[in-house]
Amino acid sequence: MVTPPAPLWLARPTRFAGRSPRQARWLLALLGMLLLASLTALVTPAPPPVSIDAAAVAEDRADDLLYEAIVDDLRHGAEYYTAAANALRSSGYPLRPFVAFRLPTLAIVQSWVSPVAAALLLYTLALVTLWAWWKRFGDAFTRARPRMIASLLAAAGMASAIQGELAAFHDIWAGLLIALSLAVRRPGRWVTAVAIGLCAMLIRETAALYVAIMAGVALVEGERREAGGWIAALGILAIVVVLHAQAVAGVVRPLDQPSPGWSGMLGFGFGIKALVLTTAAALLPAALGALLAGLSLAGWAAWRDPLATRALATLIGYVLLLSLFGRTDTFYWAFLVAPIAFVGLAFVPDAIRDLLPAALDRRRVTVTRTAR
Repeated sequence: MVTPPAPLWLARPTRFAGRSPRQARWLLALLGMLLLASLTALVTPAPPPVSIDAAAVAEDRADDLLYEAIVDDLRHGAEYYTAAANALRSSGYPLRPFVAFRLPTLAIVQSWVSPVAAALLLYTLALVTLWAWWKRFGDAFTRARPRMIASLLAAAGMASAIQGELAAFHDIWAGLLIALSLAVRRPGRWVTAVAIGLCAMLIRETAALYVAIMAGVALVEGERREAGGWIAALGILAIVVVLHAQAVAGVVRPLDQPSPGWSGMLGFGFGIKALVLTTAAALLPAALGALLAGLSLAGWAAWRDPLATRALATLIGYVLLLSLFGRTDTFYWAFLVAPIAFVGLAFVPDAIRDLLPAALDRRRVTVTRTAR
């Protein structure tokens, strides 16, 4: 084993510290393979135009305008499922199966306030989430500068949340709640995290993947009570979804348009591309954005902390979801992990510092015999 160098930014060495030269070389080779796989984002089908720039977003806001129209109908006294069915039908969207309808939670809450207040609520949630991560980074870093860099990387993932015109977009709210849930969860203190995760699911049911991952990690770590809490939250969602499906069945007509399905099989590169396009990395050259997304995954794997395990598992889970089931027009699923997508870059300098000296170590151990 190689004696690891002192940490560069982190409070303690990474998971890669102390590796043998052979192990370090294998890990660097795996990193190279991950970066090459990330570059396949350059040849995957492109989603509809998307950018964190407000002018560009305005050119392709069909989904968001649909949700805004539903909320506006609710403000004028309409019933949610009737309003949603009419809006979907008139806009040429599918109404079958029932998951074509969003859960009513966000629309109902936003119908109680003005559009300006709804945007302010979104900004507030983004700031609270960023503050929670700033506090957690205090455990990771010994100095203010890397802590600030990590916070800026988190802010870059929340870039879409500062656009008031996207306040009706369910995935952005759910993504912020997932990030907040991760930040507040600590060993032995999980109730608040579970409650926030449940809120995320009640806004966007695809957040259930995050809750399932948290339950699985808790079981692996022997945290049975915590795992039970996450499983209970999934049980509540299941009841809500059943009621939701029954309500949708009451407004759908036999000739309403069905969904084209969720079996895109667009590959790992599409998952990486979606991460880039739903964050401030969309402003970078495509190749650079893809490489940074791959490096961020490696960075999360390096940080020696239970939070990193959960964040990495969540990121991998949603990248695989996009890779296997996403279509070009469902790239926005990546908003669910956008706030944490590039934070892992803050851990990369220490990971490289721990791996490179070990990989380059050429020392040999010589055994000699002495006469007795």
